[in-house]
Amino acid sequence: MAQPIENEFRGARERLVETIRSRGITDLAVLRAFEMTPRHLFVPTGLWHKAYEDAPLPIGSGQTISQPSIHAKYLELLRLTGRERVLEIGTGSGYQTVLLAHLVAQVFSIERIAALLEKARNNIQRSGVRNVSLLLGDGTVGWRAHAPYDAILVSAASPKVPQPLVEQLADGGKLVIPLGGMEEQELVMFTRRGTELVRESILPVRFVPLLGLHGWRDGSGNGHEGPGGRTE
Repeated sequence: MAQPIENEFRGARERLVETIRSRGITDLAVLRAFEMTPRHLFVPTGLWHKAYEDAPLPIGSGQTISQPSIHAKYLELLRLTGRERVLEIGTGSGYQTVLLAHLVAQVFSIERIAALLEKARNNIQRSGVRNVSLLLGDGTVGWRAHAPYDAILVSAASPKVPQPLVEQLADGGKLVIPLGGMEEQELVMFTRRGTELVRESILPVRFVPLLGLHGWRDGSGNGHEGPGGRTE
């Protein structure tokens, strides 16, 4: 695994790790990933002084980077071993992408906003990781060429689970996604058991909407029914 190239804010990173630990995160590999990843590189320079607070921050194009404890919860839920191929829906600034890269064998990440993807590409390169592949496109249709995935993380809220993502999840694989309306959602983890999805509700959350063919049609709360899908 790549080592971080940035030593700035090391003390702030260590304090962030302790904050995450105090939120109940005990997976040592997840905590180490946060210690290795300089969050300030993934937010605008004007917000560097807030980069290591446990709070969401704007990253441009109407999008936000989630608070670190939410990222940590996502990652701990997956119980990663280092051998997984993971699909991430919503690259954003690339922060969670790099956290994942420290924890798995290969990350495939999709972003629909070209300007964000270009920034994320630069951020990921600066972080030093090499096991990430990026795609500009509609995350709700997934990335079938590299399926099946051992885990799928969706970083935006959907009215339902996009059917293509279910189809691209390996048997025994886990899918983590915020489900609900435009304003409030529930973080849910699904585990695939053959043709069935076993659902586990985690905690209430608020995410930006997942736009696309199998998510929200637009930003107004109009959902689109995908094949075999239903609004939850």
